[in-house]
Amino acid sequence: MAKEHPDDNQKTPAEVTDRIWELTKKIDICMFTTWDGQNQRSRPLSARVFREENAIHFLVDVEGHKNGEIERFPTVSLAWVDSGGHKYVVIAGTAKLSNDRAKIAELWSDWDKAWWEDENDPAIRLITVTPEDGELWDSPNAAVTFAKMAIAAVTGAAPKMGDNAEVKL
Repeated sequence: MAKEHPDDNQKTPAEVTDRIWELTKKIDICMFTTWDGQNQRSRPLSARVFREENAIHFLVDVEGHKNGEIERFPTVSLAWVDSGGHKYVVIAGTAKLSNDRAKIAELWSDWDKAWWEDENDPAIRLITVTPEDGELWDSPNAAVTFAKMAIAAVTGAAPKMGDNAEVKL
Protein backbone atom coordinates (compact mmCIF):
# COMPACT_ATOMS: atom_id res chain seq x y z
CA MET A 1 0.00 0.00 0.00
CA ALA A 2 1.33 3.45 -0.91
CA LYS A 3 2.10 5.87 1.89
CA GLU A 4 0.24 9.15 1.84
CA HIS A 5 2.27 12.34 1.53
CA PRO A 6 0.68 15.43 3.03
CA ASP A 7 1.11 18.66 1.08
CA ASP A 8 4.33 19.86 2.64
CA ASN A 9 4.92 22.81 0.36
CA GLN A 10 5.86 25.88 2.37
CA LYS A 11 6.05 28.24 -0.62
CA THR A 12 3.40 30.77 -1.57
CA PRO A 13 1.81 30.43 -5.04
CA ALA A 14 3.93 33.39 -6.20
CA GLU A 15 7.11 31.68 -4.96
CA VAL A 16 6.13 28.44 -6.69
CA THR A 17 5.47 30.35 -9.92
CA ASP A 18 8.86 32.10 -9.65
CA ARG A 19 10.60 28.77 -9.06
CA ILE A 20 8.85 27.12 -12.02
CA TRP A 21 9.97 29.91 -14.38
CA GLU A 22 13.50 29.81 -12.90
CA LEU A 23 13.91 26.06 -13.40
CA THR A 24 12.44 26.01 -16.92
CA LYS A 25 14.92 28.65 -17.99
CA LYS A 26 17.85 26.91 -16.25
CA ILE A 27 17.23 23.33 -17.42
CA ASP A 28 16.66 24.18 -21.15
CA ILE A 29 15.75 20.82 -22.70
CA CYS A 30 12.24 19.59 -21.99
CA MET A 31 10.13 16.68 -23.09
CA PHE A 32 7.46 18.19 -25.33
CA THR A 33 4.34 16.00 -25.33
CA THR A 34 1.52 16.18 -27.86
CA TRP A 35 -1.62 14.13 -28.46
CA ASP A 36 -2.40 12.57 -31.84
CA GLY A 37 -5.98 11.57 -31.03
CA GLN A 38 -4.97 8.12 -29.79
CA ASN A 39 -1.56 8.37 -28.18
CA GLN A 40 0.71 10.84 -26.49
CA ARG A 41 3.99 11.55 -28.25
CA SER A 42 7.01 13.04 -26.49
CA ARG A 43 10.28 14.37 -27.84
CA PRO A 44 13.14 16.46 -26.40
CA LEU A 45 13.19 20.09 -27.50
CA SER A 46 15.20 23.13 -26.50
CA ALA A 47 12.93 25.61 -24.74
CA ARG A 48 13.35 29.36 -25.07
CA VAL A 49 11.63 30.62 -21.94
CA PHE A 50 10.26 34.18 -21.73
CA ARG A 51 8.33 34.80 -18.56
CA GLU A 52 7.70 38.45 -19.47
CA GLU A 53 5.82 37.21 -22.57
CA ASN A 54 4.15 34.34 -20.66
CA ALA A 55 5.54 32.17 -23.45
CA ILE A 56 7.85 29.27 -24.12
CA HIS A 57 9.16 29.13 -27.68
CA PHE A 58 10.62 26.25 -29.70
CA LEU A 59 12.24 26.26 -33.12
CA VAL A 60 11.14 23.19 -35.07
CA ASP A 61 11.24 21.90 -38.61
CA VAL A 62 8.31 22.30 -40.99
CA GLU A 63 8.30 18.51 -41.28
CA GLY A 64 7.30 16.44 -38.30
CA HIS A 65 4.25 14.86 -36.74
CA LYS A 66 4.09 17.31 -33.85
CA ASN A 67 3.08 20.17 -36.14
CA GLY A 68 -0.10 18.47 -37.30
CA GLU A 69 -0.81 17.20 -33.80
CA ILE A 70 -0.59 20.74 -32.43
CA GLU A 71 -2.93 22.08 -35.10
CA ARG A 72 -5.55 19.42 -34.26
CA PHE A 73 -4.94 19.17 -30.49
CA PRO A 74 -3.20 22.34 -29.22
CA THR A 75 -3.02 21.33 -25.53
CA VAL A 76 0.52 20.14 -24.78
CA SER A 77 2.60 19.14 -21.79
CA LEU A 78 6.21 20.18 -21.17
CA ALA A 79 8.40 18.37 -18.64
CA TRP A 80 11.83 19.45 -17.40
CA VAL A 81 14.10 17.21 -15.30
CA ASP A 82 17.22 18.09 -13.34
CA SER A 83 17.82 14.56 -12.12
CA GLY A 84 21.11 15.41 -10.42
CA GLY A 85 19.41 18.15 -8.43
CA HIS A 86 16.14 16.23 -7.93
CA LYS A 87 14.10 19.06 -9.45
CA TYR A 88 11.19 18.53 -11.82
CA VAL A 89 8.72 20.87 -13.54
CA VAL A 90 5.67 20.12 -15.67
CA ILE A 91 3.72 22.78 -17.53
CA ALA A 92 0.47 22.27 -19.42
CA GLY A 93 -0.47 24.87 -21.97
CA THR A 94 -1.74 25.74 -25.40
CA ALA A 95 0.65 25.50 -28.36
CA LYS A 96 0.50 27.44 -31.60
CA LEU A 97 2.54 26.74 -34.72
CA SER A 98 3.58 29.72 -36.84
CA ASN A 99 6.01 30.95 -39.45
CA ASP A 100 6.87 34.18 -37.58
CA ARG A 101 10.16 34.96 -39.32
CA ALA A 102 10.98 37.93 -37.06
CA LYS A 103 10.61 35.82 -33.90
CA ILE A 104 12.55 32.95 -35.45
CA ALA A 105 15.42 35.35 -36.22
CA GLU A 106 15.23 36.78 -32.69
CA LEU A 107 15.45 33.32 -31.10
CA TRP A 108 18.14 31.97 -33.44
CA SER A 109 21.40 30.84 -31.83
CA ASP A 110 24.55 29.12 -33.06
CA TRP A 111 23.25 25.84 -31.56
CA ASP A 112 20.47 25.87 -34.16
CA LYS A 113 23.05 25.41 -36.92
CA ALA A 114 23.02 21.72 -36.03
CA TRP A 115 19.61 21.51 -37.77
CA TRP A 116 19.41 24.44 -40.19
CA GLU A 117 21.83 26.51 -42.27
CA ASP A 118 20.77 29.84 -40.77
CA GLU A 119 17.73 31.67 -39.40
CA ASN A 120 16.47 32.32 -42.94
CA ASP A 121 16.01 28.61 -43.68
CA PRO A 122 12.40 28.33 -44.95
CA ALA A 123 11.99 24.97 -43.16
CA ILE A 124 12.10 26.51 -39.67
CA ARG A 125 8.83 26.95 -37.82
CA LEU A 126 8.02 28.41 -34.43
CA ILE A 127 5.97 26.74 -31.71
CA THR A 128 4.81 29.08 -28.97
CA VAL A 129 3.31 27.58 -25.82
CA THR A 130 1.19 29.73 -23.51
CA PRO A 131 1.45 28.13 -20.05
CA GLU A 132 -1.76 27.51 -18.12
CA ASP A 133 -0.84 25.18 -15.24
CA GLY A 134 2.46 24.29 -13.64
CA GLU A 135 3.62 21.73 -11.14
CA LEU A 136 6.90 21.67 -9.27
CA TRP A 137 8.80 18.97 -7.41
CA ASP A 138 11.73 20.76 -5.80
CA SER A 139 13.76 18.30 -3.76
CA PRO A 140 17.01 18.70 -1.87
CA ASN A 141 20.32 17.61 -3.31
CA ALA A 142 21.30 13.95 -3.82
CA ALA A 143 23.09 13.50 -0.47
CA VAL A 144 20.11 14.84 1.51
CA THR A 145 17.71 12.77 -0.59
CA PHE A 146 19.72 9.60 0.06
CA ALA A 147 19.80 10.29 3.82
CA LYS A 148 16.02 10.87 3.90
CA MET A 149 15.39 7.66 1.98
CA ALA A 150 17.65 5.70 4.37
CA ILE A 151 15.80 7.09 7.42
CA ALA A 152 12.47 6.25 5.80
CA ALA A 153 13.61 2.70 5.11
CA VAL A 154 14.58 2.23 8.78
CA THR A 155 11.56 3.96 10.35
CA GLY A 156 8.90 2.93 7.83
CA ALA A 157 7.69 6.54 7.63
CA ALA A 158 7.19 8.27 4.29
CA PRO A 159 10.11 10.64 3.63
CA LYS A 160 9.57 14.36 3.16
CA MET A 161 11.40 14.73 -0.14
CA GLY A 162 10.87 18.43 -0.78
CA ASP A 163 8.27 20.80 -2.12
CA ASN A 164 5.50 19.74 -4.45
CA ALA A 165 3.03 22.35 -5.58
CA GLU A 166 0.64 23.19 -8.42
CA VAL A 167 -0.18 26.71 -9.64
CA LYS A 168 -2.10 28.46 -12.38
CA LEU A 169 0.34 30.30 -14.64
